[in-house]
Parts: sequence; C-alpha cells; structure tokens
Amino acid sequence: MKINYDPLADAMYIHFSDQKSTRTEEVRDDILVDYAGKKLVGIEVLDISRKLPKDQRGQIRRGHPYKG
Repeated sequence: MKINYDPLADAMYIHFSDQKSTRTEEVRDDILVDYAGKKLVGIEVLDISRKLPKDQRGQIRRGHPYKG
C-alpha cells in the first residue's frame, strides 16, 4: 500500500495495487473508490486538509510509502 498527497488538488490517494482502475464509484461527496474489475485498487479522498492534520499531510507529501 502507498499513499500520495497532492497539495494543489487537496487530495490524498491510497494505492492498494498498481493495476489501472476500470471504474470509479463515488461513495461520498469527497470519497472516490477505484476498482479493476471487482478488485479494489485505490481510494481518493478530496478536501483532505479538512480531515488530516497538516503535519501528517507533510509526511505523505514527501512520498513516504506506507505499508499496511
């Protein structure tokens, strides 16, 4: 698993796979879920600055991989 933060878009993307998404579902106004077939490949969270403290966003922005 890898997490990226885009400060210009104010969005965070959680990668579960390197597979390319074949469809996206909006599960809330600010959360998009990507699938490759039936497999979950990623989650995008919009307006992340409202949900995640600035110091934690800074760690993600530097491209630190997160393992789960």
